[in-house]
Amino acid sequence: METQELHRGRLIDHLQLVVRDLPASRRFYEAVFKTLDIPIGGAAEEYFWADELFVSTATSQAAQGHLTGRVHLAFQAKDRATVDAFHKAALESGGKDNGKPGERPYHPGYYAAFVLDPDGNNIEAVFHGEAKRSSPSVKITF
Repeated sequence: METQELHRGRLIDHLQLVVRDLPASRRFYEAVFKTLDIPIGGAAEEYFWADELFVSTATSQAAQGHLTGRVHLAFQAKDRATVDAFHKAALESGGKDNGKPGERPYHPGYYAAFVLDPDGNNIEAVFHGEAKRSSPSVKITF
C-alpha cells in the first residue's frame, strides 16, 4: 500500500466509550455529529450510538461497571469548514479546547481541531485535504 493511500472500513468494527454522565455526553456528541452529518441512534437510558461508536453508562451490560480510560478518537470531516464547525459546536456543548482548528505537521494538508469531551476523551475532526475516494462510504446490508 502506498503511503498516501488510505483504506477505510477494514480495521475497526466498533468502539465503545463508557461515560460518567450519559446525558452530558449525548448533548456533546449530538452537537458535534450534527456538524459531521452523522446521525445518532438509540433512546435507551444506558447507551446511544453513532455509526460504529457506542456510548454507554457503566451500568450497561457491555461495560460491566467500568469506565473507559482516556481515548483519542478522530472523525473524518468533508472540508475545513466542517472542522471549524465541529470545534465551535463542541465548545458550545460542554467540550474543552484541546487544539484550535488549523494545519498540523502530520502530512501536508492535515487540517484538524481537537476538543476534550465531558469525560476528558480527546476528540478530533480532521480533513486530510482533497482526495479521490472510490466511494463515499461502505454500505453493509444484513
